[in-house]
Amino acid sequence: MKLATIKDSSRDGRLAVVSRDLKLACYGDGIAPTLQRALDDWQRVSPALEALSLQLNSGKAANTFAFDPRLAAAPLPRAYQFIDGSGYRHHGELMTRAFDGDNKISFPLDQPLMYQGCSDILLGPCDDIVAADEQWGIDFEGEIAVVTGDVPMGVSAAEAGKCIHLVMLVNDVSLRNLILPELSKGFGFVQSKPASSFSPVAVTLDELAGAWRGDTVHLPLRIHLNGAEFGRVNAGIGATFAFPDFIAHAAKTRALCAGTIVGGGTVSNAEPGVGSSCIAERRAQERIQHGSPATPFLKFGDRVRIEMLDASGQSVFGAIDQKIIN
Repeated sequence: MKLATIKDSSRDGRLAVVSRDLKLACYGDGIAPTLQRALDDWQRVSPALEALSLQLNSGKAANTFAFDPRLAAAPLPRAYQFIDGSGYRHHGELMTRAFDGDNKISFPLDQPLMYQGCSDILLGPCDDIVAADEQWGIDFEGEIAVVTGDVPMGVSAAEAGKCIHLVMLVNDVSLRNLILPELSKGFGFVQSKPASSFSPVAVTLDELAGAWRGDTVHLPLRIHLNGAEFGRVNAGIGATFAFPDFIAHAAKTRALCAGTIVGGGTVSNAEPGVGSSCIAERRAQERIQHGSPATPFLKFGDRVRIEMLDASGQSVFGAIDQKIIN
């Protein structure tokens, strides 16, 4: 099933079930008022939402309405926790080679690299990205994320996959010119990682069918900048760690609450010709090949679109489609 949150006068919006083709929706009234409430009681609530989804997709649901992603908040407009990882070795090695001459950052291959992200305000798929200064180096990062149920402390990676309830897309907005100064302090991101943006819908694993293999999504992430294709990078290729690895790593010393969002990092392939999922990667390649970067970071008025299509060409999560404004 596909789930969305429709904006209303509250902070947490109103839970809706969305049709497989993303054209129709109906509210989950009487089942759960919000997605977080559904996640809190997933074992009881999810079968009822699945039944409503079947009715919607068979044309038998009552009180349907046209689904408009411009009216959608992030599936979780605010979350108890957003933890993001760096799961693609090519991305880490490229960033290190191009920008970290002093070896201040390491990308270990024996354990995931993760940070605690901003989760109190999460942007909807069509919300503007507001930044005060272009000189901060505004960048997008195309990622996949999962939403968990309750995760016990000390869970193994073998068991952690059972805690995944939903999958969605992320634009992990980064302010590149603030990142290295923050990391050099040795205490992580704050100013350089503003609110991230999420796809119109979050989907259950069965919606991905054969594309969900090895605990990740084997489909290209399509990114357009101002209407031109920037990248078509397959999320199932080149991942050093899968989502259960990230979940187990985060839960080593603490339990994770239902509704925790876990990001898999900037999707990155070493194969030539597929482009990139962020501007920083393209600039890194330009620096390596030509001595200096040529592609600018985002300017006010630029528009970014992030989407994933299935084998039949159908949008799986809907599109993140955002404008950069001051």
